Amino acid sequence: MNIGTKIKELRKQRGITQEQLANSIGISFQAVSKWENNLALPDITLAPILASYFGVSMDDLFDFHLTELEQKVDAICKEAYQYRESNPPKSRAILEEGLKTYPDNDILLNNLLYVINYTENPDETIAIASKLSENTRESEVKYDALRFLAYAYKAKGDIESAKAAQEQIPEIYFTKLTEIAYLLEGKEKFEAAEKQKWISFENLIQMMQKLAECYEAEGNIEKAIEETKTALQLLPILKNEAFDIYVEFFEKQLARLKKKLKHELDI
Repeated sequence: MNIGTKIKELRKQRGITQEQLANSIGISFQAVSKWENNLALPDITLAPILASYFGVSMDDLFDFHLTELEQKVDAICKEAYQYRESNPPKSRAILEEGLKTYPDNDILLNNLLYVINYTENPDETIAIASKLSENTRESEVKYDALRFLAYAYKAKGDIESAKAAQEQIPEIYFTKLTEIAYLLEGKEKFEAAEKQKWISFENLIQMMQKLAECYEAEGNIEKAIEETKTALQLLPILKNEAFDIYVEFFEKQLARLKKKLKHELDI
């Protein structure tokens, strides 16, 4: 939002000099010159005075159009998403470039959390996630940030802080998408049901992975193998290339678990 350029544009439209504008609102013409040359920003208290003087809204003064901003942010996120798994540094660079144009944007920061390795950079994750959870007005962003906050605290070994973050996430037994699928018809119903199907399926696969981890941790390798095999059997049923990464992961896990079981039996 280049307010200096906007002030210069409005001043010229009105046909006045920098001195005339300065005298009208009670400041020095040097200050106006600095604004228009993007060397300084007007004091926030002057914003309504400037908007009133030029007869424009605050949004117009700041050249702020919410729909347009959302579209541009969405485009940045979509571009970054293409490289989230294959090239996280590139995805991060795209998001950080976007943040230069839209500083502290909640959606960009939320997407950034996905390409920061919270295990290797827990402090950076905590800083961003804490800021988001405290300041965002979007509940979806808030709860996602709290999730990453918990992961980062765990990575640092601070289990109590991890639990405290998790406690702020509500237990929800239904989603907006499921309700849309139940209540609406036509295209909206289909799109909601389709999206929720893949979310639910991925959650199922991930929880099976966690159960296998629990079985292994308690020494029940056979049950861990059984759970892993079941997950691998489910993955081909709903064909989706996006889940190929899980096939590869579970195949490696299964091979590792079988090797571990064989070693235990040989002892």
